[in-house]
Amino acid sequence: MKKPLRSARLVAMKARKTAPKTARKKARKKARSGKRRGPRADSTRERIYAQVRRVPRGKVATYGQIASLAGLEGQARQVGYAMAAVPSTSAVPWHRVINAQGRVSMRSEGPGGTIIQQQMLEREGVVFDDGGRVALTRFRWRPRGR
Repeated sequence: MKKPLRSARLVAMKARKTAPKTARKKARKKARSGKRRGPRADSTRERIYAQVRRVPRGKVATYGQIASLAGLEGQARQVGYAMAAVPSTSAVPWHRVINAQGRVSMRSEGPGGTIIQQQMLEREGVVFDDGGRVALTRFRWRPRGR
């Protein structure tokens, strides 16, 4: 004896509902597994560090400026994360990257990190005003060809 049409339709509906859900789950899991790992994350940081290394002594660049130069338009926060990961003793001149207001941003070391960054910049000839700002019109790095 054949099953009634109604139960066949319910089975088909259940199959449709579960199949896309399973596919979505697999897609999400696959997307998460590659997140911030693998060659892409490393190459992004390397592009950022390469641009920061180009900033000459006595000049500063903003997070957004480095992001643009590294091909990460509008991703200044990514530059901030990359700079936060650089140890203070690194060869990457992390101290030459400041925020768009011309101020030194907090480092993970706490308030002492901002003082260290300001002192390093002052040793290079960068001048801060009484409010702790750098005159970006005077000290901003302008790369050639851009």
